[in-house]
Amino acid sequence: MAAAVQYYGTGRRKKSVARVRLVPGKGNITINDRTLDDYFGLETLKVIVKQPLVATETEGKFDVICKVAGGGFTGQAGAVRHGIARALLNVDEESYRGTLKAAGYLTRDPRMKERKKYGLKAARKAPQFSKR
Repeated sequence: MAAAVQYYGTGRRKKSVARVRLVPGKGNITINDRTLDDYFGLETLKVIVKQPLVATETEGKFDVICKVAGGGFTGQAGAVRHGIARALLNVDEESYRGTLKAAGYLTRDPRMKERKKYGLKAARKAPQFSKR
C-alpha cells in the first residue's frame, strides 16, 4: 500500500544514478533500504544529501526513499542531492525553483572521468622519463 502523494526525481552524477521518492512524513531518509547514517559514513556526504531540504526549509516535512546505483560514495551522494532537488520541484515549482537554482542543486554536474589515452599509463599519467 503506497502513500497517496509521492513526488519523483532522478539524479545523476558521474556514473551514479539515484531514483528518489518524496513522501509526506517525518523527515526520514532511506537509501537502498538503509538509513542515511548507515549508508553514508562520512558526515560531509550526509550534509550533501540534506542540502536541498535545508535550502527549501522542508527538512522535517518529507520522507526520502531512494535507490542509488553505480559509482562511488561521493558520486552517489551528489546523485541523491540532484534527485531530491528535482523531486522538490514537483512539490512546488514556483516557490522552490529560485532557491534550488541559485544554490546550484538543479544543475547536472557534467564532469566525467577522462578516458585513458594510448602510450600513457592513465588519462594523463605518462611512463617515467629517463634521458639515458
